[in-house]
Amino acid sequence: ILSAAEVTGADGIHPGYGFLSENADFAEQVERSGFKFIGPRSETIRLMGDKVSAKHQMRKSGVPTVPGSDGALPDDPDEILRNARDIGYPVIVKAAAGGGGRGMRVVHNEEVLLSSIEVTQSEAAAAFGSPVVYMEKFLQRPRHVEIQVLADQHGHAISLGERDCSLQRRHQKILEEAPSPLVTSDLRQRMGEAAVNAALSVQYEGAGTVEFLVDDELNFYFMEMNTRIQVEHPVTEQITGYDLIEEQIKVAAGESIADYQVQLTGHSIECRINAEDPDNNFRPSPGKITNLHLPGGHGVRVDTHVYSGYTISPNYDSMIAKIITTDRGRGEAINKMKRALDEFVIEGIKTTIPFHRKLMDNEDYIKGVYTTKFMEENNF
Repeated sequence: ILSAAEVTGADGIHPGYGFLSENADFAEQVERSGFKFIGPRSETIRLMGDKVSAKHQMRKSGVPTVPGSDGALPDDPDEILRNARDIGYPVIVKAAAGGGGRGMRVVHNEEVLLSSIEVTQSEAAAAFGSPVVYMEKFLQRPRHVEIQVLADQHGHAISLGERDCSLQRRHQKILEEAPSPLVTSDLRQRMGEAAVNAALSVQYEGAGTVEFLVDDELNFYFMEMNTRIQVEHPVTEQITGYDLIEEQIKVAAGESIADYQVQLTGHSIECRINAEDPDNNFRPSPGKITNLHLPGGHGVRVDTHVYSGYTISPNYDSMIAKIITTDRGRGEAINKMKRALDEFVIEGIKTTIPFHRKLMDNEDYIKGVYTTKFMEENNF
């Protein structure tokens, strides 16, 4: 990548939202090679990429955090058991270097706590190269709400509103929407201020996402910060009018956001279309796409790289497209998504289009009362 940048005379490197986008070593190599990494500084990626150090930083900055261990778990089993009793069961053991729903395990009683920690440490070492884990209170039916932030090189940071990412399967998001049907204007302001404080406290630069868990009483707790563009960034773009990739590049070029004004208009929903069979426990469905027809029309956006004749490899993430609908209100956006999904044709492989079409008719989803337990509770 660095050689390609040098040969082409590039000024900067945009890492996208996968692979190297949160790799602090790669960002550091880009910086040392004289190119601009279009994102935060490598030390910021390193700080926020470690969940333990990130949580310490948030506590110092006054951002609410989930009750849990004070850093990495100690080696003393008795101390671990005492920590868990103080936190209160159920607890969740997480890899400090984890992400994407991997390296975590929910524990409901102390009989299996120590063995669960050992298994999680082994998984963490294999997946992330670090066996360090920590422990938090497990919130049983929370909402997953994240705040999109943008920060420049001149000490300015703003919130571009929230996204509701509570609809998940095995900790992987399947649908996102903005604004959240749960969030009040007061909660939006408080969460936005907390996210901006989080960004300023680490001298953040570029687009980033501060993820929170929200309980039944609308208390919110910091979960993690993603130091990159998110898969679900289009819904924020649709309701704010800001092109986040463009803003990343402008910030990297040294431009100021001091005069930016953010106004949320309308409602936007994103369905992730995966090459999976929803009738067979979402089993991956790689293969050749024999026919493809994308939906269109006002307020319908499709982000994809596939085409008729494209062969989907089994070696990568199964997401092959994102369909985003936007309208004046949430009900209109849902109806527009129904029509768009009906128009979306992908043949030759199985996809999650039928699942999303069924979801659009679900009463709890239509009412906006879903939590992270939605998939389990609705037998999808």
